[in-house]
Amino acid sequence: MSNVVRTLGGPLKTPRYAFCKLSLKRSSLLFALPKIKAQCFTPMKRIQVRRFSHSRFVQSNELMDNLKKIQSLEREAEDVDVCIVGAGPAGLGAAIRIKQEAAKAGKEIRVIVLEKAAEPGNHSVSGAVIQPTALDELIPDWKNEPPRHCTPVSSDTMKFLIPGMQFPIPVPPVISNKGNYIMSLAELTKWLATKAEELDVELYPSFAASEVLYNEDGSVRGVATNDFGVDSKGLQKDNFERGMAFHAPITLFAEGARGSLSKSVIQRFDLQKNSEPQTYGLGIKEVWRVPDENFRNGEVAHTLGWPLRNDTYGGGFMYQFGDNYVSVGLVVGLDYPNPYVSPAAEFQRMKQNPFFAKVLKGGTCLEYAARSLNEGGYQSIPKLVFPGGALIGCSAGFVNVAKIKGTHTAMKSGMVAADAIVEAFNTGDVNKPLTIDAYEENLKNSFVFKELYSVRNMRPSFHAFPFLGNYGGMVYSALDSYLFKGKVPWTFSHKKGDAAVTASASSYKPINYPKPDNVLSFDTPTSVARSGTMHAENQPCHLFDSRPNDRQDAYRMYKGVENRFCPAGVYEYVDDETLPTGKRFVINSQNCVHCKTCDIKDPLQGINWKTPQGGDGPKQTLT
Repeated sequence: MSNVVRTLGGPLKTPRYAFCKLSLKRSSLLFALPKIKAQCFTPMKRIQVRRFSHSRFVQSNELMDNLKKIQSLEREAEDVDVCIVGAGPAGLGAAIRIKQEAAKAGKEIRVIVLEKAAEPGNHSVSGAVIQPTALDELIPDWKNEPPRHCTPVSSDTMKFLIPGMQFPIPVPPVISNKGNYIMSLAELTKWLATKAEELDVELYPSFAASEVLYNEDGSVRGVATNDFGVDSKGLQKDNFERGMAFHAPITLFAEGARGSLSKSVIQRFDLQKNSEPQTYGLGIKEVWRVPDENFRNGEVAHTLGWPLRNDTYGGGFMYQFGDNYVSVGLVVGLDYPNPYVSPAAEFQRMKQNPFFAKVLKGGTCLEYAARSLNEGGYQSIPKLVFPGGALIGCSAGFVNVAKIKGTHTAMKSGMVAADAIVEAFNTGDVNKPLTIDAYEENLKNSFVFKELYSVRNMRPSFHAFPFLGNYGGMVYSALDSYLFKGKVPWTFSHKKGDAAVTASASSYKPINYPKPDNVLSFDTPTSVARSGTMHAENQPCHLFDSRPNDRQDAYRMYKGVENRFCPAGVYEYVDDETLPTGKRFVINSQNCVHCKTCDIKDPLQGINWKTPQGGDGPKQTLT
């Protein structure tokens, strides 16, 4: 990708990924901070889990008063035709399609894409085995110049694990990867960003959209980015710059699973009222480079069973691709009841099984990442359209859990939304907020909804037979895959959200996880360092706890579940004899890898994940 950044309304100028703010009205660079980028955004070899209690600042009246003063300041604003929040496959797919279809219609539609990461792809995490259905449609000749390390799948295997052993099991037809490709989602995202730029899509990395703007009639007017140069007390620093407003007749929310702005519009417009609660998984992965003798290019493997217990949904994966790269990971359903479960520790333990160890032995772990993903499927899809906006991709939740894929459905949703937008620009009044009902109608008639409907019962079947647990789900899923093929008159339900499923610690025994060996398994600080995550420390904490006074009761009931569900050591209870439990809740926000698990799994539902300063967070390149 070219090292340039397009100023709004202006020509290509300055290094693209300099951490900067742009003057919208003057179309010129106000200031750039390449030194800060070099100092703060370069991943270190190893970092420590630092214990700074930002949670004490979050609830202070001083902080809130200072932030309110800043909120009253005027913003610079820019009017655009289409504003897209999130430069992932859905957002970039939508941007590319709008430009393609607008060109065919002889229209000039200005599209901007706001991305909170320092570079496109830095916050993109997936397995990833890509079904190219949507990519073939969007860019038919993509195989002539594919993303780096794109590898055709050569073989499919599935194993059932027990401690120290593995047994082969049949690969269900729905999971077949014939004709699919192993890729790094980060590299695919960068590649799509390049294609978007070629079509004059205006892409702005390090622009973290933090607020939805509304018209007087309640319709979405656009979004605003967060303020730069605010300290931890909410005071303006010397380099303060007010966030920018982007106004558009249509805003697409493409933030991924549990996006902060997507969450707010779902609540404001009650988009989930006719749908079941969304359920999520937490995917944790590493990218390794392994010796030639261990490497089988194009091999895809999935596992069930150990190390997860019978009441915890999930499974492992190992994909071999590119230049001796191996993506190894574990997805854990966040509807697990046992508060002593640590998904990150389960992942580290999983790699000790000989099935994984024999491939990773002698290799080098290069990167670490974690990200929540939607698992609710068909039953949990919210209403997608509202005045002035729409949800696309994982902001809505189109992951096909049975296929273990979601990139193709996310991209397709963006493309269908794009077609509806271009149609509206051709036929409607674009001087007022658009409601693109055609998007939702057409998506329901596309392969996306047909796929999700056919596998709608597989994920909830794992909790449909309580006495059988995962075994009941495995049996049902096999019957559905081979016999029913989704053509049954019933639909299983997701009865509760993931936080509500968490049981009291008194119902379980603590889990003693093995110590990392620093060969195959690693401690949390080492893993977090490999994510490249970095946050400027003197800024307001982006993890807002609205119930700090209830954490003592939470500790009594759940014994520190916050520490265990987080894969990055963000949350912990430290000794404090002045408190009733002898423990004080601490938020180490600088370690956050942006997985959003806390926003989902916190039993109190008091933690609210918000965007930090633009450009902060992980710096992933191979995930």
